Amino acid sequence: MTAQQADPTPGAEPTTVTAVDGVEVPASLSPSRAADFLRCPLLYRFRTIDRLPEPPSPDAARGTLVHKVLEQLFDVPADERTPPRAEQLLAPAWDELVAAEPELAEMFGGEGPEVGAWMASCRDVLERYFSLEDPRRLEPAERELYVETVLGSRLLLRGIVDRLDVAPDGALRVVDYKTGRSPGVGFEAAALFQMRFYALVLWRTRGVVPAMLQLVYLGNGEILRYQPDEADLLATERKVEAIWRAIEEATRSGDWQPRPSALCAWCAHQAICPAYGGTPPPLPEPAASDDAAQDS
Repeated sequence: MTAQQADPTPGAEPTTVTAVDGVEVPASLSPSRAADFLRCPLLYRFRTIDRLPEPPSPDAARGTLVHKVLEQLFDVPADERTPPRAEQLLAPAWDELVAAEPELAEMFGGEGPEVGAWMASCRDVLERYFSLEDPRRLEPAERELYVETVLGSRLLLRGIVDRLDVAPDGALRVVDYKTGRSPGVGFEAAALFQMRFYALVLWRTRGVVPAMLQLVYLGNGEILRYQPDEADLLATERKVEAIWRAIEEATRSGDWQPRPSALCAWCAHQAICPAYGGTPPPLPEPAASDDAAQDS
């Protein structure tokens, strides 16, 4: 299999020929970017086409740090996967993140009480993990697994799965860690979209429908589980294709409408959002949007 560059559709994420050998892929979509578009088309534009910078936030940084520690935890011998060992991994993992992204250290303006309180919150989240699972009894098949597949439309679906467990009989369990709180009643479907997306990609690449999708919410110590079937995943494929058609239409028309909601309170781009009296920057030339936002 040889990879070759494709000419991305404006607004698409960066692409190459991938698992389907010899197929040029003109566009790609990750679950994060698809969710951005569903949440607010203008947010998708800001992140994927304009590639506007967003300042690091303590909540996002906590999620990144906890994910890193949980990934590293499975590198140590099973009987050492305990809360004290996870806490020992915390500070070195933070140092690694800051070395890679120095701007993270600027969130608190240097060392001080705020940093200490934030690190304490990270320890609390990690400790809560051990009330939900016993990592000494788990041997994940994959961690931080990059997955991708090309649909019949030549749309590339891609993403990173936090953890993939494989049972002796070959059954797959897709696990994702969330450092926030579990969704309220009626919002589970939106939360599971990402997981169905991953399940679709795994089904298309491995020929196996995952037996379990599991969202581990460390903010309030709950686990959301779902057992998909082929009908679910076919519906997800149709939804993803419909999202991409809507993105293509917005790209052609240049009409990226804001969709105000309660989530706007956490948006970094309110100052330039028309819903709040702002003015978006001019759309970049197509060549400027070739490298789109990456999944995290």
